[in-house]
Amino acid sequence: MSGASGHAAGHGHGDHGHGAVQGHGSFKDYVTGFVLSVILTAIPFGLVMGDVIGDKLITGIVVLAFAVVQIIVHMIYFLHMNTKSEGGWTFLALIFTVTIVAITLCGSIWVMHHLNTNMMPMTADDARHAP
Repeated sequence: MSGASGHAAGHGHGDHGHGAVQGHGSFKDYVTGFVLSVILTAIPFGLVMGDVIGDKLITGIVVLAFAVVQIIVHMIYFLHMNTKSEGGWTFLALIFTVTIVAITLCGSIWVMHHLNTNMMPMTADDARHAP
């Protein structure tokens, strides 16, 4: 019975003696995040399937913009990341992660571009004489 009285006294699983639990979202936050995620998925899907914009490059840029917004929605509503939680360490980890991903993506694009630019085109005649 002491375990049950401990929960009643505010010493439950989420309390840990630190006062009010921060960083955990409410049901309303999760529903808001879910609805935003569905909207941010449906709009680009409609743009691509309906060929609304017409230009593939602009459509791709718009879809990428929606993807970035959806990442931010997920970080706020589902991962509960902000500058105040965990003393700012989660935000610092986010900045580090974004930096590493940006370096990796930019480096990969740079390498692929230069490989594509510097590769010699192969004709059918070249293919017949290849070893």
